[in-house]
Amino acid sequence: MNNTELRSKLTFVVTSMVAATLCLCVLVMVLALILGLWAAEVDNNEIFKLISPAFQTIIGGFIGLLAGVKLSHDEDEK
Repeated sequence: MNNTELRSKLTFVVTSMVAATLCLCVLVMVLALILGLWAAEVDNNEIFKLISPAFQTIIGGFIGLLAGVKLSHDEDEK
C-alpha cells in the first residue's frame, strides 16, 4: 500500500466519521427542538432563540472541517 492509497483511505474514514457525527448532532438537535415545542415549561418563542445559535455553530464547524479535509486532500493529489 503506497502513501497516496493510505492517505485516500484515511481521508475517506475521517470524512465518513465527520458526516456521521454531523448527522447524529442534527438529529439530536431536531429531537430537542421537537421536545421543547411540546414541553409545557418552555415558551415556544424562546426555544428557537436557544437552539438556533448552537445549531448554526455545529453545522458551520462541521462543514468547515469537511471542506478543509477535502481541500487539503485535493492539493496533495496535484
